[in-house]
Amino acid sequence: MSNVDASSTEEQLIAATLQGNDDAFRRIVERYIDEVSRTVTGMLGAGPEIDDVVQEVFIKLHRSLHTFRGEAALKTFVIRMAINKSLDALRRRKRMRWLQPWSHDDPWEPPAEDASDARMDREEDLAYLRKAVNQLPEGQRAVVILRLIEDYSTEETALILDIPYGTVLSRLKRGVDKLKTIIRKPSGPGRSGGVS
Repeated sequence: MSNVDASSTEEQLIAATLQGNDDAFRRIVERYIDEVSRTVTGMLGAGPEIDDVVQEVFIKLHRSLHTFRGEAALKTFVIRMAINKSLDALRRRKRMRWLQPWSHDDPWEPPAEDASDARMDREEDLAYLRKAVNQLPEGQRAVVILRLIEDYSTEETALILDIPYGTVLSRLKRGVDKLKTIIRKPSGPGRSGGVS
């Protein structure tokens, strides 16, 4: 088995992993876990299932690494898996809602005593924006998260989602338009129709 370290190339890590080197796979996980976690959290919102979905991504990667052809970067391959596993989790959530129709998604928690007004406003705005993004259809949500939150290029987003370039552009436009509509609607006490 070949030795790997932090400076090993993607190709070296893949080859070593395929030869059974667990340390090589550990290094792959270390390289991509932050991006996978951000992508999954962006798709699902904060919740208890995030760690499970991230773990599922890396289990699937380990099992299917032999199918990686190298036509795109490994990062693209991994992020595509993260999107797909997130979509699976969203479908599971939808099925669970049918089984538990009266459950509460976001129980109210009182703010911490020492929280400043500015921080509370920012946290409230971010939570409001996350809820707005979560209302987008899956395809639009994936594009909005990858393009606007994770800052992938249109080409990278098309590769990750395995959709045409033009589809990325149209989903992004529709998603942004829908977000504007959602954000402009008042939604309960304290919301005047927009997020500052």
